[in-house]
Amino acid sequence: MINIGIIGFGTVGTGTAKILIGNRDIISRRAGFDINLKRIADVDIKRDRGIKLAKGVLTTDAEKILNDPEIDIVVELIGGKRPAKDFILKAIRNKKHVVTANKALLATEGNGIFAEAEKYGVEIGFEASVAGGIPIIKVIREGLIANRIMAVYGIINGTSNYILTKMTDEGIEFSGALKEAQRLGYAEADPTFDIEGIDSAHKLAILASLAYNIPLSFDEIYKEGITRITSQDIEFAGELGYKIKLLAIAKASDGKVELRVHPTMVPKDYLISKVDGVFNAIYVNGDAVGDTLYYGRGAGDMPTGSSIVSDIVDIARNIKKGATGRIPGIGSVKGAGLKIKNIEEIEAMYYFRFSAYDKPGVLSKVSGVLGKYNISIASVIQKGRKVGEAVPLIVLAHRARERDVAKAVAEIDKLPVVADKTLYIRVEGREE
Repeated sequence: MINIGIIGFGTVGTGTAKILIGNRDIISRRAGFDINLKRIADVDIKRDRGIKLAKGVLTTDAEKILNDPEIDIVVELIGGKRPAKDFILKAIRNKKHVVTANKALLATEGNGIFAEAEKYGVEIGFEASVAGGIPIIKVIREGLIANRIMAVYGIINGTSNYILTKMTDEGIEFSGALKEAQRLGYAEADPTFDIEGIDSAHKLAILASLAYNIPLSFDEIYKEGITRITSQDIEFAGELGYKIKLLAIAKASDGKVELRVHPTMVPKDYLISKVDGVFNAIYVNGDAVGDTLYYGRGAGDMPTGSSIVSDIVDIARNIKKGATGRIPGIGSVKGAGLKIKNIEEIEAMYYFRFSAYDKPGVLSKVSGVLGKYNISIASVIQKGRKVGEAVPLIVLAHRARERDVAKAVAEIDKLPVVADKTLYIRVEGREE
């Protein structure tokens, strides 16, 4: 029998416990031995979670899990950096294996944590740290081990995807869609991590580290949120044949890897553009397998709990067979990884929304500056005549370098014919 201790009895902790108890028979049959939930620690053990636990399972003292010699695997589900990191490190130093869903902690401080786990000969399971119930970590570490990963990109934040879906389907503005997401419990009272791309960047750091054998590099990921996207942008994108999604993107080329999170225009006929609401989807392109797509629920008590239990069973099997360390953790794979490309070096197609006065010669002035920086126009949309007033001027450009785009926009925003700062959105997919 393998004994489990859970620290944190919130939403995910409750889901994990429900699965371990409710599906105990099927899990034990498939694993080949019994997996026992011995103890759960939380600051609040009085609230009813809708689950029946044996007497003595609940405690307010995490040390009863960390110091119990009978507990083999510690599951950290409190989130945040402190005291979660302290609990994880103590478990490791007590030679207990760890399972966690804590993407923020792993993305920012994981290099040291994984090094400590290797030093003490224990494993860290972190499937639930990215995309909830989608087994994307196992896909990259095991299923696609024979491939050079060329690209990983996807929708890995359900809150932002819900907001953009709401804006697209109902034509409402960002603020209204955010309020609805908060009302339904999809967005936190402080939604910064979700809407500014920080949560997606945490997850991308983990995926990229596995795919490209690089250290966890959260600080080097370019991050841009969805707060400047308007219903007009979504409407114009639709007219051009695109939908706007918040994508996390990792691409390998020329011995470097791009790491970026930002609003992205994707062709309407691409499968990923059809992923709506709180769902997640991740493309992985391998040199042998080609494109593969993984879709499902990216959050929630039971989907995330499913991934937690998957890690528990994997580690438990390794314990039973004396094969811990069978699959290297982050930082364990030897050999040089790729360097990270600065955002200024990337190339993409671009959508521009200029706020230009309705005067003769405006387009020629704007296009003149774009041409100066080798930015070629693919199509233009201008609607609504308001002579002497500012109107949106939409330009879709062919592939250009980010550095040139930034310089062109800075110069255009200084033109007397432009009334406000320019918005630009990177475009992924087919070249126009």
